[in-house]
Formats: sequence, C-alpha cells, structure tokens
Amino acid sequence: MKGVTDDLKQRRASSFGAVASAYAEHRPDYPEEAIRWALSPVTADGSGADGSGAAGGLAGLPVLDLGAGTGKLTAQLAALGTAVTAVEPDSSMLTELRRQLPSVQAFGGSAESIPLPDGSVRAVLCGQSLHWFNLERALPEIARVLAPGGVLAGLWNNDDNRVEWVAGLHEVADGATSPTLTARLLDTAQMRLADRTPRFTREETAEFPNGQRRTAESLIATISTHSKFLIMPPPEQERVAGRLRAYLGSRPETSAGEFTLPMVTVVLRTIRKG
Repeated sequence: MKGVTDDLKQRRASSFGAVASAYAEHRPDYPEEAIRWALSPVTADGSGADGSGAAGGLAGLPVLDLGAGTGKLTAQLAALGTAVTAVEPDSSMLTELRRQLPSVQAFGGSAESIPLPDGSVRAVLCGQSLHWFNLERALPEIARVLAPGGVLAGLWNNDDNRVEWVAGLHEVADGATSPTLTARLLDTAQMRLADRTPRFTREETAEFPNGQRRTAESLIATISTHSKFLIMPPPEQERVAGRLRAYLGSRPETSAGEFTLPMVTVVLRTIRKG
C-alpha cells in the first residue's frame, strides 16, 4: 500500500470489525475459476493449471485462509471440499466467521504469527488481505506453515474502472472506495514477493470477470464497508454517501433499479520452494 503511513494502515486494517455483519452481507464472493486457478499448482493431478477450472484434486486439500475476515473465501473453499482452516486477527470478524461457518476450524491470529504447525498446509489463500500484511514478517511465517511446493495466493475483487461510469463513480467517491482494477494491478506488480525472500518463486497473475448485481443502495452499503470510508468522520461519510446516491441516480446505467457493477478478480500466486 504505497504512500500509506504505518499508523494509517493500522487504523484502516482494524476498522472492519465494527461492521462485521455488513461486511459479510455486502462484500462479493470470488469466482470459482479464480479459486481453482490459485490452487491448481497443488491439486492432486494438476488439473486446472491452465486456468480451465477442472474439478480434480481439491477434496481434503489442507488450505489456510489467512486474514479470513468474516469467511467469504473460507465458505467457498469449504464448499469446494478443501480442508480449510481460517485465521483472522480481528475478534469481531472472527466471531462473525464462526457464526456463519460453525463447522470450520477458525483461530485468532495474524499473518505475522500464524497459529499452525510447520508444513501443515498445501496452500495459503488471502482474500482481500495480503496487502495488509507486514510482508517482511509474514512471508517467513507463511513459508513455515506451507509444505514445500505449496502455493501462496492473494485474491482481490476490484471495480473495473476501464468502464466509464465506474471510473466516474470512483471520482465521486473521493477516495472512499477500494482500489480500482488499474490501481490493484499496479499494487500487485509492486509487491515483488520473490524479491523479498528466496523462499518463493516469481509471481504469476491472472484476471477473472466477477460482475455483481447491485442497486444504488446496496452499492453504497458495500462501499460503506471499505476501510477508507470507515475511518472518515460521520459527517464526511454522509457527504460521500449523498454524492454517490446523486451520481448513481443520474447515470442511465444505474438509475433504473438493479444493475451489474463490472468487477474483476485479480489473483497473484507464487510457489514455496522446496
């Protein structure tokens, strides 16, 4: 998160617990093909390594959802048959995750101090969370819990600002939204995980369409769960929400009720060396 001070980053990272139930309700899921692509290097038969989303090899695969939040990605991993464990540092988010997914093993913990044994998982997936980590401390911990040849992957859902009205939405939001697709691709390129530690291979990235059905009010509710919005003073939140409501009401793409918000899921993956 280039240009963000440590104090501001911590304020934003710790802001989600206050809206845990809204986060669970409004944040989008991930495309199944994106999850399969992230995991394809460690499936039993290697199926899906070409991004095809083939169905083999996920049953019982030990996976860690790190920075799991309220369990959006955790639930999808469980539905795919993996043996998923969730780790989340925020107690309110963890409580919501356990409420939503009582059968999933879930622990309090952070990327910098993972409460799992050495080499205990084949994959570590991070949905909307990898950018919050202190990578200098987190990468050795992730390498510790990953078996050799295991995969580390970050997944991010992003508004597609190549679409004109979406770019305008972000201008009106005045910094309250999450990064656009363009900004996310730049951020992921600058992570350079392999340059930070010799334990991981050079990263690969892929993009997957993930359009979401929204109304003006549900889109504003989603934006209201983003950290930049959450740390704003209440009067500023009201001002931004009013601007967004007016903009969405003025656009032909969004003024007639339900519409599709163009989104793209970016996946970055790297392999733990043996």
